[in-house]
Amino acid sequence: MNWFIKRTGQAIFTLWAVATLSFGLIRLMPGGAADIMASRLQQQAQGSNIPREQLREMVASQLNVDPDAPIHEAYYQYMSALVQGDFGNSIRYGGQEVNAIIADTLPWTLFLMSLSTLGMFAIALSLGAIMAYKEGSTFDLANTGVGILLSSIPYYVAAVVFIAFLGYRTPLFPVRGRYPSGVDPGFTIEFIGGAFHHAMLPALSFIVTGYGLLALTMRGNSIQVLGEDYVRVARLRGLPDRRIALRYVGRNAVLPLYTSLLISIGFMFGGSIILEILFQYRGIGFEMEQGIIYRDMPLMMGTFLVITFGVVIALWIGDATYGKLDPRIKSGDDSEAY
Repeated sequence: MNWFIKRTGQAIFTLWAVATLSFGLIRLMPGGAADIMASRLQQQAQGSNIPREQLREMVASQLNVDPDAPIHEAYYQYMSALVQGDFGNSIRYGGQEVNAIIADTLPWTLFLMSLSTLGMFAIALSLGAIMAYKEGSTFDLANTGVGILLSSIPYYVAAVVFIAFLGYRTPLFPVRGRYPSGVDPGFTIEFIGGAFHHAMLPALSFIVTGYGLLALTMRGNSIQVLGEDYVRVARLRGLPDRRIALRYVGRNAVLPLYTSLLISIGFMFGGSIILEILFQYRGIGFEMEQGIIYRDMPLMMGTFLVITFGVVIALWIGDATYGKLDPRIKSGDDSEAY
């Protein structure tokens, strides 16, 4: 229980530190975020001069921070708004609430992450188990080499290769967008099938470059478990190979990969930014890039905070639940994810 409280406290401290950092960026960035916002709002006024007091109020409503307030008051305003889930309004999208933008785009990033994670772990677990069963064979050696080679390739390089060969040269998959144009979102075959079709290349970029090391980890875990006494006893009892593989070997070999699963989710959350830009896939990472390009501080900070919070929470869940899944772990000291 003390360990759980400690890890929860560390996670909360990390979230607070990230939120404080985002406030510092708003206050201390070159040019001043408030001045940048004021300039953008003045440009959108199309030549009409906005009175200074009105401009200050508009900036304050956009940033959730009064630019003329003392730093401690501004910090309180900013943190109070964050606690209420208010990230301000976006200049890029004409004053639309950042909350609404995140609510629209975050599910698409989660969909892409889920598809990538499930595909990567399904391949890695099954392949790693077979490699362990055929340890030392040509199959094992070949897949070990291929796994190491693919794992050394950055996922965004794989994405560019897929775009060139599977998107343009052999146009099997679309290279931009979330679903086919002309299809209305809804629970229809056309929309769901189109969404999977558009997500295939971004997901493959993660899967192809990420499954190798996981498969090798699964292989090593399986080989270690195969040498345990309880596996030998199960074989002496004459239990079927399928039952031994699933209930004795697979179950125990998979457990150490649980934390890797959640770390992978956190990595994909951050990595989705580059992929969503390459594929023009309008998820939360794409919107973060839009905030940077258009110097839209509320949009940029809102998406940055959500991505960071997602990573921290995923790692906290891994630490908090690993001991429950593996009774052999008595303390979290050896299984901390961050």
